[in-house]
Amino acid sequence: MDPVVHFEIPAKDVQRASAFYSKAFGWNLNQFPGFEYWSVVTTDSDENGRPKSPGSINGGMGKGGEMAPKAVTVTISVSDIDAALKNVKSLGGKPVGNKMPVGDMGWSAYFEDTEGNVIGLWQNAGM
Repeated sequence: MDPVVHFEIPAKDVQRASAFYSKAFGWNLNQFPGFEYWSVVTTDSDENGRPKSPGSINGGMGKGGEMAPKAVTVTISVSDIDAALKNVKSLGGKPVGNKMPVGDMGWSAYFEDTEGNVIGLWQNAGM
């Protein structure tokens, strides 16, 4: 079973949105060096950023349509992103854009499901 491991929130003004979520929910938002993208920490995490509580996830925030999807999106961790995209396509879904490297951390891709929802895929580097 491939788990949901991440969410993304698009923002028109990331600084304003960061302040909102920080004040509203106590989340920690930090910009990734060299990216117009912020990590969104919603739960206690280990030194690698992995949530300590089972079922909890952290996320990210970027400018909608540029560094983040245009709508709130969940991301599923897969062992082989190319195989997952091929499977999605065989089941009636369709890739949105291309697979992209994310620094040296791994790869991301997006697909549209049969209902028109855009969902993210993530493959860790070294898998």
